[in-house]
Order: sequence, then C-alpha cells, then structure tokens
Amino acid sequence: MKNIVLIGFMGVGKGSVARAMMKHSKMVVLDTDDIIESLENRTVKKIFADKGEEYFRALERKIGRWLRKEVTGTIISTGGGFFKVPALKKIGTVVLLNTSFETIHTRIVEHPNGIKKLKKRPLFANIEKAKSLYDERQQQYLKVADIVIDVTDKDFDTIAKEILKKVKK
Repeated sequence: MKNIVLIGFMGVGKGSVARAMMKHSKMVVLDTDDIIESLENRTVKKIFADKGEEYFRALERKIGRWLRKEVTGTIISTGGGFFKVPALKKIGTVVLLNTSFETIHTRIVEHPNGIKKLKKRPLFANIEKAKSLYDERQQQYLKVADIVIDVTDKDFDTIAKEILKKVKK
C-alpha cells in the first residue's frame, strides 16, 4: 500500500489532518519533525538554534531516504520545508494542504495553545519573513503535489475523508 505524504506551510494542520485520517483508515501516522526530534533528542527549534537550517534540512533528506526504502502504507505528516526532499514522489502520493497565509496565521494565534505553537515554529518568529516564505513556497508546493486540498473553513475530519477518497481513485 502506498504512503500518503502531507505537505504544506507550517501551521496548515498537517499533523491534525494526519491524525484524523488515521481514524478513518487502517493506516498509521509518522511525523517527520517528531522523528527528527527523536533522532536528535532536542526540539526542531533547538536544532535550528544550535546547528542552523541547513543541518536540519540534511536531517530531512536523511529521513526522506529512510521513508522511501523502509515505510509503506503510512500517512506521513511533514514539516513545512520537507517538500524539497529529493524524490519526494517516490515516498508516496503527495497531498498539499492549501489555504491562505492569513488563515494559517489566524488559526495559530486563535488556538488555545497559540503562543506555544508560534514559539515552536522558528521560521514564524518574524511575520513578514514568514509571509514572504509562504509566498515563495506556494508555487513550489503546487509543482510537487499530486493532489491539492483546499482546507479553508473545513474541519480536520472533513479534510481527512476528502483526502482518503481522492487517494483511492
């Protein structure tokens, strides 16, 4: 069974959608940032602070190689920059969770743990830079996606069902 790889900008809801998908399928979920944090025994934020973004991206490429070789039938929730991993489509069907930057920012800020969520995302520290990064990545996301799901004003269960239905076609 093929993997489903969820991509999209940080804060779009990849992890939450992956968990909802698990409830509606027989698939398990892996989160690439969680795997990296386990390997490094420190948070993504700490990895960025201690070693920098390029070191983190190298870890993502390492995880990408492992996923291609060893993982099947799994829902894979990725970090916002994971879409740049070489041979991404060989890992599985690539699904872009898509919405506006403003929607993402509002969701994070209005979440009960919003401040904690913002602190966890080092690239979101500066809103103008985050918006610029979002604009830069948007076309790149669309180029690598097999399926694009608009997640604006949809709950996670609805999104999960929509993805599972489209992947089965």
